[in-house]
Amino acid sequence: MLLNRLKLLPFLLLLTILACAAMLVPAAYALAQQSFHEARSFFYTSVVGLVLSGLVATAMSGRTITLSAQRQLAALLAGFVLIPALLAVPFFEAVRTTTFLNAYFEMVSSLTTTGATLFEPDRLTRTQHLWRAEVGWLGGLLMWIAAAAILAPLTLGGFEVTAGGEPGQISAAGAARLDMADPTRRLWRSAHYLVPIYAGLTLVLWLALMVAGDRPLVAVIHAMSVMATSGISSVGGLENASGGFAGEVVVFFFLAFALSRLTFSSDTINRAQPGLRHDPEFRLGLIFVIGVPLLLFLRHWIASFEFNEEENLMAGLRAYWGATFTVLSFLTTTGFESAEWNEAQNWSGLQTPGLILLGLSLIGGGVATTAGGVKLLRVFALYLNGMREIERLVHPHSVGRASAFTRRVRRSGAFIAWIFFMLFALSFTVVTMALTAVHVPFENAMVLAIATLSTTGPLITSASETPIDLVRLGAEAKIFLCAAMILGRFETLAIIAMITPDLWRE
Repeated sequence: MLLNRLKLLPFLLLLTILACAAMLVPAAYALAQQSFHEARSFFYTSVVGLVLSGLVATAMSGRTITLSAQRQLAALLAGFVLIPALLAVPFFEAVRTTTFLNAYFEMVSSLTTTGATLFEPDRLTRTQHLWRAEVGWLGGLLMWIAAAAILAPLTLGGFEVTAGGEPGQISAAGAARLDMADPTRRLWRSAHYLVPIYAGLTLVLWLALMVAGDRPLVAVIHAMSVMATSGISSVGGLENASGGFAGEVVVFFFLAFALSRLTFSSDTINRAQPGLRHDPEFRLGLIFVIGVPLLLFLRHWIASFEFNEEENLMAGLRAYWGATFTVLSFLTTTGFESAEWNEAQNWSGLQTPGLILLGLSLIGGGVATTAGGVKLLRVFALYLNGMREIERLVHPHSVGRASAFTRRVRRSGAFIAWIFFMLFALSFTVVTMALTAVHVPFENAMVLAIATLSTTGPLITSASETPIDLVRLGAEAKIFLCAAMILGRFETLAIIAMITPDLWRE
């Protein structure tokens, strides 16, 4: 009976209830640690939020609510803007030495799985680190469910590249295939399928990291961060954890879930040949993961002759592993660095430029995953179109030899992908100009714009020559960064598709 009532609630109200319920976890942990102020901060906020949400739900119980896919899309955007304000209340009360704007920035960064932080690891307590990681984990789960239940039916979030309909519109074929007669049913069915997978994978990764040598709290925070690709850490990064090389190997395999939705679900596949072996996203991701470290390794290996290190094979292998792990981490917009990343940069005497990390983060991971960025499927569509155009330069009257799926991606899919690239570039320009207008140096503004739009917060400390101190930024810059993180998570194309008369007629 309770579940049936929850299904009838507006999406935004349901997100509010879940956010308030999630506060009970850090409250219980703080109580076990005998940190009574933190326990009260989270528990009281949870109780007040649940009571108020219950009163609103009771008041709306007699109304007929239209829960269309377009309205769910609008509620999702409103959730990324408003829910962090609620999540920031217990964090602000627990820290006590910060402003509410900083707490809001921290929660926006966590919920959008960006992972940028204003606080040094030693400044926050264990409970506060756990809360940041939990919010990031819930944000990743929200995007998993929203991608399958909201974005896929509306052919948004990267699905527009392969779908037959127009972005933001539900085609008749798509409605029949995706059971869009009842969007609420689609939402709950996706949650019922994905939540156990997401939670189960997190549990397995947590146990594996503890076996590798990490402390339980550090292991669970890193496990949630990897599954959500948020890059949140309580020790300043995976390279500072106790798991060492074994922990990095375990994390490396779990990062593969952000390369393609086929690694965890086939619910949104519309291809004749499903499977990782035929998935262009996964294959393109492997090309980057193998090819970029190999190029860096060869460049470093050739340069090492000048330093008489050509026989130092172990240094080369450590450098190759450090590059491989870090490339996959930033490609999936997680942002964890390998403990051997410094070795990868320094063993030959050459510094690997941060521009590589910026480019990888811009490309991003797979469609319908927790990764941000432009997405591999859009890059693949533009690649197919570019190859076909080059072929036509040589043979103008040639006929493309490809399947119907490839022809769709190469033509209209590439056109929509190019539109998204232009919108992304425009967003990057606007964010950069806004930051420079509030006295942020131009180079730092570019790094901050890419880090927030691609939801790769660790870029702020990894891509620039000197780490950017977010604490010193003014209030206007922090507000702009919050807007950029929400825009990068939600995507510009989805916002444009949401501004349609159909949304307000229903």
